[in-house]
Amino acid sequence: MTATDRSTELIKAAAQAAADKLAHDVVAYDVSDVLAITDAFLLASAPNDRQVKAIVDEVEERLLKETGAKPVRREGERDGRWVLLDFVDIVVHVQHSEERVFYGLERLWKDCPELDLPDDAKATRGKAREHAEREQGDTYEHVTERGGSEGVR
Repeated sequence: MTATDRSTELIKAAAQAAADKLAHDVVAYDVSDVLAITDAFLLASAPNDRQVKAIVDEVEERLLKETGAKPVRREGERDGRWVLLDFVDIVVHVQHSEERVFYGLERLWKDCPELDLPDDAKATRGKAREHAEREQGDTYEHVTERGGSEGVR
């Protein structure tokens, strides 16, 4: 069994919405062969809680506007570290970058086929790593400006 056309439509709309709000590493998996409760998972991350919430809000608004879909469940919003939107046909996980690394959902679903996403969503791949490297560089520059060790990185 593969993800339905409706699930694919929802995934693409959600992925585009996440990319429009500058999500990192957007990826979608067809989990229909291994789970009876949903067809597909969309994973996205952001470097801070505020951006996680902005992505979640945009995904929810876009799916309602473009496809008429409303989530039946929304979990994790209070902490803003990992928010789950359950649209029945698809489940959207938006995680803080640290949670994304710690829980490693990609490792759990690596045997499931990836779903094709819009180009903007594909372009988000590697953004979390770029952000982390940029943050490390900023910390390094700050340390050296204050007279810290030149070899620290």
